[in-house]
Amino acid sequence: MERHRPDVVGWLRQRRPPRTRASQRRLLRVAVLGCVLALLPATWMNVTASARVRSAAGVPAAPVAVVFGAGLWDGEPSPYLAHRLDTAAQLYRAGRVRAVLVTGDNSRRDYDEPSAMRHYLVRRGVPGSQVVDDYAGFDTWDSCARARRIFGVQRAVLISQGFHIRRALVLCRAAGVDAYGVAASSDPRDITWYYGGVREMVAAGKAAWDAAVRPDPRFLGPRERGVERALER
Repeated sequence: MERHRPDVVGWLRQRRPPRTRASQRRLLRVAVLGCVLALLPATWMNVTASARVRSAAGVPAAPVAVVFGAGLWDGEPSPYLAHRLDTAAQLYRAGRVRAVLVTGDNSRRDYDEPSAMRHYLVRRGVPGSQVVDDYAGFDTWDSCARARRIFGVQRAVLISQGFHIRRALVLCRAAGVDAYGVAASSDPRDITWYYGGVREMVAAGKAAWDAAVRPDPRFLGPRERGVERALER
């Protein structure tokens, strides 16, 4: 006896309601609304922080520069991190800051961003006594919250890349730090730069959450007087 295969595809097509112009318009509206909602945090971040981004020559003086970690290559600062540190050294030599807080990841013994950042600055003429290490700057919010709550930073110049500096400003101001930002120069517009820009679109949502909720950093720890001692010298 001949056996017939069920026409499952045909059956599904019959069951599926026809896609009308009205339903297509509804889908389009939903898609547009989704895009708008996804872009809202990034738009808010740019509008809020853009007025606080200045050049290295035009940024107001502050007691402390805060440099955010950006990865190591074979134990040395990555090119992007090196540009941030070069900007910090420039601000120190110009007398616009008196101490530098380097904040980064030291969650493993074989990965120590703050120490590499310190050594880089010292090699470029910043006295070691004026460099303070934060070993638990695991992300931008942690770095900002710890700068205020652990190191007592109230006013600072933040240094990062242009695609990240606005998020750093929003989060540090939410943490209670009166800050201006400087975007490190000399960065090539390579694939890493564009990846950073796309990543910021995604990170803006978390930044909005952190700014609103203000959670504790992953590691808080005791109060440290490193910045205070550096400023007393």
